[in-house]
Amino acid sequence: MNEVSAAATTLSARSVASARAPSFAETAERHLDDVYRYLLLFTRDPSLAEDLAAVTFERALRTWRRFDPARSSARTWLCTIARSIALDHFRAEKRRRNRERAVFEGERQLDPPELGLSPPLERALATLSAADREVVALRIVLDFDAETAARLLGISLTACTTRLSRALKRLEELMNQ
Repeated sequence: MNEVSAAATTLSARSVASARAPSFAETAERHLDDVYRYLLLFTRDPSLAEDLAAVTFERALRTWRRFDPARSSARTWLCTIARSIALDHFRAEKRRRNRERAVFEGERQLDPPELGLSPPLERALATLSAADREVVALRIVLDFDAETAARLLGISLTACTTRLSRALKRLEELMNQ
């Protein structure tokens, strides 16, 4: 009877260990590329995307204990943090540019990032608004379902679907020019 009890305890311990939630390191490693690609398409600047991804994972590590897998997947949670950080960056950047513009006029244009797309598609994507590029990144590149993308964007499911449809239509029109 003792051996049966010990075997049951061992099996129980193994099933608990295999059912444990992944660590932050495992989660970060699994989703680093997705977060970076999302930020790269959103910002169109590889250097900035790397910086924002680093900030994203730093913030995620600090708040990991509050992550609730019952509310969303780790991937969605990380992309939500990334979006918040990117939007904060853009707001701060806009304020900084306004201050600099008051001192001197002229803005330097950065070369577009290399996304591995055809030149016509690169040009067409570059002409879309940031909101259109963002919905294309979430729905097409990262293959989020409409409900998840809408939640991440903070808009309704209908608005997300409509935004994607219009963005793809604009993209198609630009490609056919």
